[in-house]
Amino acid sequence: MTVKFYLENPYIRELEAEIVEKKFINSKYYIKLDRTIFYPHLAGGQPGDIGTINGVEVTEVYEDKDDIVHVVTKNISGKKVKLSIDWDNRLDLMQQHTGQHLLSSVIYKLYNGETVGFNIGKDYVYIDINITDLTEEDAEKIELLANRIIYSNFKIMCYIVNKEELKNIPLRKQPIVNEDIRIVEIDNLDYSPCCGTHLRYTGEIGIIKIRKWEKKKGNVRIEFVCGNRALMDYTWKNKYIKDISLMLSSKDIDVLEKFNKLYAQKELLEKENRELRQSLYQLKGENFFGEAQHNNGISYIYKKVENMDFKELCFIANYLNTKDNLIQIYGLNNKNKGQLYISRSENLDIDLLKIFKGISEKYEIKGGGNSSTVQGGCKLSDLPNIMKDFLNTLTRT
Repeated sequence: MTVKFYLENPYIRELEAEIVEKKFINSKYYIKLDRTIFYPHLAGGQPGDIGTINGVEVTEVYEDKDDIVHVVTKNISGKKVKLSIDWDNRLDLMQQHTGQHLLSSVIYKLYNGETVGFNIGKDYVYIDINITDLTEEDAEKIELLANRIIYSNFKIMCYIVNKEELKNIPLRKQPIVNEDIRIVEIDNLDYSPCCGTHLRYTGEIGIIKIRKWEKKKGNVRIEFVCGNRALMDYTWKNKYIKDISLMLSSKDIDVLEKFNKLYAQKELLEKENRELRQSLYQLKGENFFGEAQHNNGISYIYKKVENMDFKELCFIANYLNTKDNLIQIYGLNNKNKGQLYISRSENLDIDLLKIFKGISEKYEIKGGGNSSTVQGGCKLSDLPNIMKDFLNTLTRT
């Protein structure tokens, strides 16, 4: 059995140990030690530690019953070894995990919301709470109380109890084991069974900042950061606000108001722009229609267009399709590739897709559509002949 020093004292950064078993499997060495400071990956939901054994990087750490397995890619000679963990990573994980306990406790006390999901990601942490909704006012209230507890610097204690002793402990959630139950207590404020690494005082969390929340499968998912992560989160946001305020020639506190005004102006300009474009497209469409050919009561627009956006062409075609007895055949030079667009009025009973499939047997055309509109890409050299075949087929229909 591996003695787990990280449970007794998570502040130990280096430790001497002895190798009790070493296996070489698939180009990796799997090492068991008599004792360790490496926390196994995702034990209790917490990411594992990173670090070295005798200077060799540990790529993975996991539990194997009562043992901890350390995975390395280089052989470690000798029996006695020196373990070293990345302290910044360990401190970060303790800040996030202890902060999660505190935040979950505050939400439970204020809104009777239980934590039903928990994840420490690379950048952010989230908890899933079994409440139906969360307002801005709720989030501010939760955040304020949690940070007041942090600044009060309450002591955090970890200890082992048996099942009988649990009767006297007001647990926030029930343990998943029946013996050697490890309790993490925030000085008479919160009691939670947990096997993770935790800080000694709430003050070491530094700060808890709720970033956002959303409804998730009937619960509310709250994303937050603690400690150094919260500082980094504030740093980049402060820089963004500062840069934006300089761009807008506005005080940082007035940035949102200035942005809202500019956004409203942008929406108005875009609306006016859309209306102008629509008028322009309609004028172009009428010009196209004025050049139409006529055969047996049907008008044909047969046109190869240059320097026109495909979306613009689609708008023109849709506008003209409000006219009766009209068929539109367009060819475009799109970056030296041919592009087809054929459409008809709704009152015409002609299956353009059937014709498209027939012509596609003769030429290499990628595309499709429906009975009233088809489009596709082809070789630029084939485009004139394909357009001509469409026109000839349609005039014979």
